[in-house]
Amino acid sequence: MKFRLKYVVEDVDRHGNVRLYFRRDGRKVRLRGPAGSPEFLTDYRRAASPPKEAKAQTVKVGRVVPRSVRWLCVQYYKSAMFTELDPRTQKVRRSIFERFCQNKNDGDKPFALLLPRHIRVRRDEMADRPEAANGMVKALRQLYRFALSYDLHDDNPADKVEYLKGNPDGFHSWSLGEIEKFEDAHPIGTPARLALALAVYTGQRRADLVTLGRQHVRDGWLIFTQHKGRNSKPVRMEIPVVSELQEIIDATPTGDLTFLVTAFNRPFTSNGFGNRFRKWCDEAGLQNCSVHGLRKAAAARLAERGCTEQEIMAITGHRTSKEVTRYTRAASQKIRAESALRRLAPEQTLDKSVPLLGGVISGGTKT
Repeated sequence: MKFRLKYVVEDVDRHGNVRLYFRRDGRKVRLRGPAGSPEFLTDYRRAASPPKEAKAQTVKVGRVVPRSVRWLCVQYYKSAMFTELDPRTQKVRRSIFERFCQNKNDGDKPFALLLPRHIRVRRDEMADRPEAANGMVKALRQLYRFALSYDLHDDNPADKVEYLKGNPDGFHSWSLGEIEKFEDAHPIGTPARLALALAVYTGQRRADLVTLGRQHVRDGWLIFTQHKGRNSKPVRMEIPVVSELQEIIDATPTGDLTFLVTAFNRPFTSNGFGNRFRKWCDEAGLQNCSVHGLRKAAAARLAERGCTEQEIMAITGHRTSKEVTRYTRAASQKIRAESALRRLAPEQTLDKSVPLLGGVISGGTKT
């Protein structure tokens, strides 16, 4: 019986002798002859078996295992659910999934076998960073919602995983004393003071503060679309420019397109501005303060002056009252306490809280 074996070649040496070899993928192994003998077949089977290191690497580098967690992520990246997200949100979510897939090679495991207890283990490993842990759970919820929507799976295990309890108050909200301290360190005419005034008098996020410029001012109003959700749920804002803010703008060198510019006269990026403001706070001895805390302080001051949640949302641009309620919780308690004591002792005059847009403090800015 004749048969043909793959990868077997014949070479003739310099003495005219015929040698048999197994040659594949650049690898050449000598086979004992003659062809078809027991020795030949034994050598052939040994040469045809993949080496140990090749067995260990059954999956080629860069290859995605079908129906794995990483495969599901790739499908998600191609969907409208992902492409419609803000570019920054896309970047953050990709980073979360990449870390999840790299940990213990979880990315190569079947996504259909991921259970809530597996996610809880990963969440608990990040207990020292509750916000990061909750961000991972949130991202996995969105990933499996995509799988449900596209009939790739019939369950969402991340929906059954609870968030960790983080800091209920979030970022530190600036006090009046801290604002005064910052103003003492950064007088009117400096970029730091302009940044503070923009944050206090507009209540906007840093991503919006770095884009505001003279082209947004029309008849004494700042008119712009907030950066967050601008591609999916845009929020158009119209905020009056109070005289105190206008005076600081007029007294400070600004850029052509944005009020706030770097030392090279270029607009800040959101992260770059956050880092720069961090240095300004450190120079003023305010290590616990941040630019986002000014947004909370602005909302709290408005609440102290008796503004309703809808009025505060008209300044901050929040679409729901959930965050506004958290921002103004302490201020609301202060108002209720004052109202209660006025009923108890109506003849007494209690000190009123400092309004957001009234009363000059030592630094010159009305808060």
